[in-house]
Amino acid sequence: MTTAERVEQVRARIERAAARAGRDPRQIELIAVSKTHGLEQIDAVAAAGVRSFGENRIQEAVEKIARRPELRWHFIGRLQRNKARRAVEHFELIHSVDSLRLGQALDRIGCEMGREVEALVEVNLGGETSKAGVAPDQLEDLLRGLAGLEALRLRGLMTVPPRADDPQAVRPLFRALAEQQRRLRELGLPGVSLEHLSMGMSGDFEVAVEEGATMVRVGSALFGPRVGAPN
Repeated sequence: MTTAERVEQVRARIERAAARAGRDPRQIELIAVSKTHGLEQIDAVAAAGVRSFGENRIQEAVEKIARRPELRWHFIGRLQRNKARRAVEHFELIHSVDSLRLGQALDRIGCEMGREVEALVEVNLGGETSKAGVAPDQLEDLLRGLAGLEALRLRGLMTVPPRADDPQAVRPLFRALAEQQRRLRELGLPGVSLEHLSMGMSGDFEVAVEEGATMVRVGSALFGPRVGAPN
């Protein structure tokens, strides 16, 4: 299957999932997870019409971003505070704010650079110690702590659920995140708009779309599987 065919297939699956949920597929941003993939592969996916790409290692991403600055670049990995400045410099949206200190650091950097920093809060719905993300019962406190900062704009929530062979197994987690989003938006916290839900990957993005995802992060379904690596 060619890259263009894979992209077309993923878009068709998104459209069908959106139709099942009575949603407009244009509300859903397809993010191609390009980590470990080279510029030639990124060029092929971009040529097929994908404009958003996700990276989880800043050093690896910098050359790609320099070569294709017209694309929309998302940082989707765990972010250390000592690399926060480079993330702000190179990425349009950071998906992985999970602590007060990181959020405050991003705000401080944004103030120094004279620009707003758009970010999502990562929520660890599965309670996995190996994964980043704020615990669901601590999410509201984190949002209240970060509300009203000068430069930081919290645009939504992100999650990486536990791996499951059956995508239906993670549906309750996606639904729970959507419920959290609705509840927390009603608080009207300044600088906390939460219009986005970044959830769903190659194995479960259709379920995520059905449950309200506005961003899906798709790797192997677009680029093909990486030997020895998860989707």
